[in-house]
Amino acid sequence: MSKRVVVTGMGIYSCLGTSIDQVRDSLYKGESGIIFDPIRKAYGYRSALTGMVARPDLKPLLSRRQRMGMHEPAEYAYMSTHQALLQAGLDVDFLETTETGIIFGNDSTAASVVEASDKVREKKDTTLIGSGAIFQNMNSTVNMNLSTILKLRGINFTLSAACASGSHAIGMGYLMISQGLQDRVICGGAQEINQEAMSSFDGLGTFSVRESDPGKASRPFDRDRDGLIPSGGAATVILESYDEAIRRGAPILAEVVGYGFSSNGEHISNPNIEGQVRAMRMAMRANAIRTDQIDYINAHATSTAVGDSSEARAIYELFGGNVPVSSTKSMTGHECWMAGASEIVYSILMMQNDFIAPNINFENPDEDSARINIIGQTVQRKFDCFLSNSFGFGGTNSALILRKPGE
Repeated sequence: MSKRVVVTGMGIYSCLGTSIDQVRDSLYKGESGIIFDPIRKAYGYRSALTGMVARPDLKPLLSRRQRMGMHEPAEYAYMSTHQALLQAGLDVDFLETTETGIIFGNDSTAASVVEASDKVREKKDTTLIGSGAIFQNMNSTVNMNLSTILKLRGINFTLSAACASGSHAIGMGYLMISQGLQDRVICGGAQEINQEAMSSFDGLGTFSVRESDPGKASRPFDRDRDGLIPSGGAATVILESYDEAIRRGAPILAEVVGYGFSSNGEHISNPNIEGQVRAMRMAMRANAIRTDQIDYINAHATSTAVGDSSEARAIYELFGGNVPVSSTKSMTGHECWMAGASEIVYSILMMQNDFIAPNINFENPDEDSARINIIGQTVQRKFDCFLSNSFGFGGTNSALILRKPGE
């Protein structure tokens, strides 16, 4: 029999803030975390816009040995996971003596690879790279560092699925627990913020060039959008079986009630409406969730013409034009590998605090966005159930449904 799966802790380290309270306030106020980065412009970027969060100082928290294998994704992920564990009432002593897993979404560690290669190119000696580089360079850098630091004993793998990585990581954690294979899994997504990681996207003309007004540049669903904004950081949710959460007396923040996935099987970068609809339908099937029970949709919409329009059509096909929709990427930019996890945190914060965060910069709808209910200003509203979409290159689609905790 399938077990109920709940969220008992969450943490966030993003351009909207580095704590739950900061991020909640930014969401409510509709504040943008996008900046103009002169370093990118000097580097040769067409667009120097980015979401920005400072690299954390981990010296007070971790030993030098623990830090040496960490670069941006792992550093950000440690910070968000530290928050989540505190909220869930978990510590290393407990984790070391129980079977707790970790599944994190991450799809690049570009900067650390470039730094190691540059050192060899300059010095002509690979022995000068340093012993920590290998652990920084691997895509599994978040999992290998956190699982070691936290002394985890359960499932341990990195999920790489482009911009759906964080969402699929939570979905896989949900499946592990619901099938009785784990009682507890630390899930999330991490994304590095540096020019090395994003130059190829910039070279394709993917990013907005509205550099004169960074806060207005990310415009999901708006007719006048001209591209997405890269961003990053990390987000973590602690998933546990309902029974284990009750046994521990842990806080129950939300319940995961659906996970849907699909592959478009077509173009490597262009979205597919049919695939998106299949993922959303699958998520609703798990607990027989009806379309009229979805109170809010956190859209994947990244501020690109093809992507936003496709999702708007998929939402309209399945839900019609009434359900409130917003894309928090209007404030954060596209957090890429972490987005599917951070948007779960953002949506839980809205659900806890009875508001729907705005899709800022939505001024002129296009033909497709005009048919759905885009929330352009913060709305004070109680809601009990939300859907979060995440779609990635290669045609990978993920949809998660969470609701307020019940008996």
